[in-house]
Amino acid sequence: MRDEGLGSWPSRRARMTPDRIALVHGDQEVSYARLAARSAGLAHGLRSLGVRRGDRVAYLGPNHPAYLETLFATASLGAVFVPVNSRLAPPELAYVLDDAGVSVLVHVEGMAAGAPALRERLVAGGPRYEEFASGTGEPPDEPVGLGDPCLIMYTSGSTGRPKGAVLSHGNLTWNCVNVLVESDLTGDEVALVAAPLFHTAALGMTCLPTLLKGATAVLMESFDPAAALELIARHRVTLLFGVPAMYDAMAAHPDWASADLSSVRTLLCGGAPVPPSTIRRYLDRGLAFVQGYGLTEAAPGVLVLDPAAAHTKAGSAGVPSFFTDVRVVDPAGEPVSPGERGEIVVRGPNVMLGYWHRPAATDQALAGGWLHSGDVATVDGDGHFTVVDRIKDMIISGGENIYPAEVEAAACEHPAVELCAVIGAPDPKWGEVPRAVVVTRPGAGLTADELRAHLRERLAGYKVPKYVEFRDQLPRTGSGKIRKAELRALYR
Repeated sequence: MRDEGLGSWPSRRARMTPDRIALVHGDQEVSYARLAARSAGLAHGLRSLGVRRGDRVAYLGPNHPAYLETLFATASLGAVFVPVNSRLAPPELAYVLDDAGVSVLVHVEGMAAGAPALRERLVAGGPRYEEFASGTGEPPDEPVGLGDPCLIMYTSGSTGRPKGAVLSHGNLTWNCVNVLVESDLTGDEVALVAAPLFHTAALGMTCLPTLLKGATAVLMESFDPAAALELIARHRVTLLFGVPAMYDAMAAHPDWASADLSSVRTLLCGGAPVPPSTIRRYLDRGLAFVQGYGLTEAAPGVLVLDPAAAHTKAGSAGVPSFFTDVRVVDPAGEPVSPGERGEIVVRGPNVMLGYWHRPAATDQALAGGWLHSGDVATVDGDGHFTVVDRIKDMIISGGENIYPAEVEAAACEHPAVELCAVIGAPDPKWGEVPRAVVVTRPGAGLTADELRAHLRERLAGYKVPKYVEFRDQLPRTGSGKIRKAELRALYR
């Protein structure tokens, strides 16, 4: 094959294990042979629509076999895949499609009302799409190299306009190699893909490594804790990835105590600092997290905590992935001493090519040959990294640095607290003081003074929030992260 990229994966896997089940979606099972045939047929269909090397093809919809068929078909043509957040408002959707210069959009019916005029639209599962995907013919076998761009993954846009991180075929492949090395995925793996595939963690940490290994990916269209627990039991799921909020939701569900989790071997968790209270809930069930840390710009894996260290290094994001180098540096770019705080910088074959059409932002992010994360961490004497917070989320109060994640984790230790977000509030004396925005557990009572008393037992006085607000829910991005920019605007 001349195609060394992701577009060749279905054919390569089908010649090895054609009858294994690649995808499960509802009651539908898709073998590797069928995935290869449909991806090849769709590739020829896209070519008939004028898609050529370098063109951008987008997918808008839930986790669905059409997402992966479109990814592999697009990649096999040397074109660039653009997964679009299905939760975007019409103006946000139009921005992403315009910014990426998308020519063909594959979408679920009714989900593209806000899309601008494009060369072509295909409804996933519609007559024209099925005509293409059911076509016959050999894969295109374009000469695609590992250094060629494969997809543009837009950042969540929790602040400002999202940027498109351009990930090459090699970036995605090397990330998968890292996952296979560090998580010991096997050919009999059954991975529950519950997080949205329009974010890089679900794609890079579970779905693609599973398919590379010839195992089975069970696709959930949208996360629901009750449905997730049922699917784990029904399909004997062995592997799943989630952000802390997803794991909290499952553990808080009434079916949690009776749920059959006996098949689960690996729980991957990332996307935000994992509160100790979340870790304890799963350790109590005999399950240990493979905690990690990643970035869209790193495809996404950067750090991983071995399950054997889950007890001794609880709360740590672990050590650098096998083929990835990581440092914690001061503002001058020099490595800090153990225990000191600094910025995480990353280098390796999984680091992006750059931001789509943003040379200045690319130069800034990749200055000195390292990807600058904007995240604060410490490293202990054993080389384990602990992520403290985002640099931009740090609160400076009277000259003291306050990291919201530390306050949030302490607040979540209170039995009445379900969620907590801490932001800065203007203060005439101190410049800024912490403000806690709290969601309590159903039926639990909690006052601001009670929460402050709880925090004073655990934190220095200057870290205790001056203001405490209670809300029914917190705004989140599509990947489950709390939208702190919205909270700041709300309490401005």
